[in-house]
Amino acid sequence: MPALRAAFGDGVVQPDGSLDRNQMRRLAFADATVRSKLESILHPMIFDEAQREAAAAHAAVVVFDIPLLVESGHWRDSVHRVLVIDCSESTQVARVMARSGWTATGVKAVMAAQADRQRRHSIADDLIVNDGINETDLARQ
Repeated sequence: MPALRAAFGDGVVQPDGSLDRNQMRRLAFADATVRSKLESILHPMIFDEAQREAAAAHAAVVVFDIPLLVESGHWRDSVHRVLVIDCSESTQVARVMARSGWTATGVKAVMAAQADRQRRHSIADDLIVNDGINETDLARQ
């Protein structure tokens, strides 16, 4: 939070000192330079912490759930395999709206700022399409 407050001011900080995620999202998706600055602060911190936790796990297999794998640039070279789980744009929009209460326009604006499906598929070693599939068939995949 200190780095985010220093970069973006008190307007992104809730009264309890936590990040005002809605305000930060509005700023980041309204201005690519703000989004780039936010990512330059968060991505190295997230990467370092994930690597620390993976090393501490002492596990044969460690799975990272990386929402911006393509955009962050360095993850692909840091993992053995990449599994992309995808669905249609309409399903993605509906799921985010149901989960987060966003508008369809808001969801599509965020999606437009991210790597497109073709780019995500191009880095995948494995692909699961999670669209119109029940949980049993998804688990089997």
